[in-house]
Amino acid sequence: MAIGLDVETPPEPENPEEYDYEKCPFYGDLAVRGQVLEGTVVSTDMDKTVVVEREYDVAVPKYDRQMKRRSRIPAHVPGVLEPLSVGDTVKIAETRPLSKTKSHVVVEVTQEATAADVAELTGQAEPEPELSADDLAAAEDEGDQ
Repeated sequence: MAIGLDVETPPEPENPEEYDYEKCPFYGDLAVRGQVLEGTVVSTDMDKTVVVEREYDVAVPKYDRQMKRRSRIPAHVPGVLEPLSVGDTVKIAETRPLSKTKSHVVVEVTQEATAADVAELTGQAEPEPELSADDLAAAEDEGDQ
């Protein structure tokens, strides 16, 4: 609870000389403030940045119903929390502007993604488990009999 939030502090960086302490809430001077949000990582294409998507409900009074909305928030990933993958559930905290679009930082990975989660988010079929040489040999033995 070093940063004022109820999150576990990750281990210290392996290479302190090359670590970016300026943009790290755990071991640097980056203060977190404001909102703490939770969402799912939908993109890891950028360097040290992930896009976190949140889904929430909005009331539509005219129809007396709820409508689903989504927001996508770019967030900085400190070096001590890398690597993240698509489908991970993360907790992000608001901070000072870090770039033109980034004003949030990832502070905790609450749930790791499974293969089914990744397949659902990317729209691809679930990857089949690769067969080892032993499995292939066993399959050939069964075919010979």
